[in-house]
Amino acid sequence: MRDKSINVKKIAVLTSGGDAPGMNAAIRAVARTAHENDLLCAGVMAGYKGLMAGDFMPLGPRSVGMVLGRGGTLLKSSRSKEFTTYEGRQKAYQQLKENEIDALIAIGGNGTLTGAHLFGKEFAFPVIGIPGSIDNDLFGTDYSLGFQTAVQTAVEAIDKIRDTATSHDRIFFVEVMGRDSGWIALHTALASGAIAVALPEVSFNREKLLKTVLKNGRLGKLSSIVVVAEGCKEGSAGSLAGWMQHMHPEYDIRVTVLGHLQRGGPPAAPDRILASQLGHAAVKALLAGSTDVMVGQINNHMALTPLIDVVEKDNRIDTHLLELVEGLSN
Repeated sequence: MRDKSINVKKIAVLTSGGDAPGMNAAIRAVARTAHENDLLCAGVMAGYKGLMAGDFMPLGPRSVGMVLGRGGTLLKSSRSKEFTTYEGRQKAYQQLKENEIDALIAIGGNGTLTGAHLFGKEFAFPVIGIPGSIDNDLFGTDYSLGFQTAVQTAVEAIDKIRDTATSHDRIFFVEVMGRDSGWIALHTALASGAIAVALPEVSFNREKLLKTVLKNGRLGKLSSIVVVAEGCKEGSAGSLAGWMQHMHPEYDIRVTVLGHLQRGGPPAAPDRILASQLGHAAVKALLAGSTDVMVGQINNHMALTPLIDVVEKDNRIDTHLLELVEGLSN
C-alpha cells in the first residue's frame, strides 16, 4: 500500500516477541540507511512495552557499530498484553507523536506484525514490518531472520550427538523448536541425515519409523537420529522415545532437547546479509510512501507484502523435503 502524503523525517525501530539472530544486523541497517537519507532514527527499548512507555534511544551510525555479528537484540524484547488493547495502542501513538516520530519499523514474528498492522490502521500511522522469527512461519518471504542460524545451530549440535550415537549404537530423539511450524525440524533433519522427522503440520507414522529402524538394522546401521519439532501432535521427543523403548527394550535410546540454544549465538552469514537487505529495504519503502506492508525476500528479490496477508496466511512447509528425508533414510 502506498500513501503519497507520508512525509518521513524521523523513524523508530523496535524488536518484539522472541529474539532471533540477525535482529541486531537489521537494526544496524535501519539506523545507517536512515542516516544516509538524512532521517533521524530512534530505537524503542523492550518492544511494544517500551513504545507505550516512550522508552526511546537515539540510533546513529556509531551507536550500531560492532553489532552486526551479535545475537539477541540490543533493543531488548518483550511480549505485551496491554498492546493487544486499543487503549495500549493509543498510549503508543501518543508517545510517538510527542517524540515527533513519523513512522515505525517493527521487527518480529506473527504477533509483532499483527500488532503493527492494527496500530497502523487505527491511527493512520506509517508502519513497515521486517520478518524476525526462527520459526520461518511468516508468509511473504522465503526466509525470516534467524531461521538459517537456528538450523545451523541445531545441525552442529546433532553432528556432535551423532558421534556418541555411533560410538554406542544408540538412537537419539532430538527435539528442536517449532511449536506450530516444522520448518526448523524439516531443514535440520535433511541437513543432519536424520532417518525421520516429526512435524506439527503432518501426522507422524510411528509404525513406519519402526520399520525404518528395523530395516536399517538388518543393513548394519545401528545408530540413528530422529528429529522432533516441539509442537508435534503425536508427542514430544521424550514421549516418542518412550514409546519406542517400550516396543523395543533392547534398543539404547536417548533424548536431547535443544531448546533455547537455537535462539542464541552470532547470526550466520546468510542471516547477516538478509538482515542488512531487509533493514535497508524497510527504510527505502517508507521513503517511497509504502505502509502497512512487510519487506521480505522472495526468489532472491526484495518484495513488499500487505501485513494483512502476512498475518492471515501461512508459510507452508515444503513437502518435497519431507519426502527427501524419508527417501534418504536408509
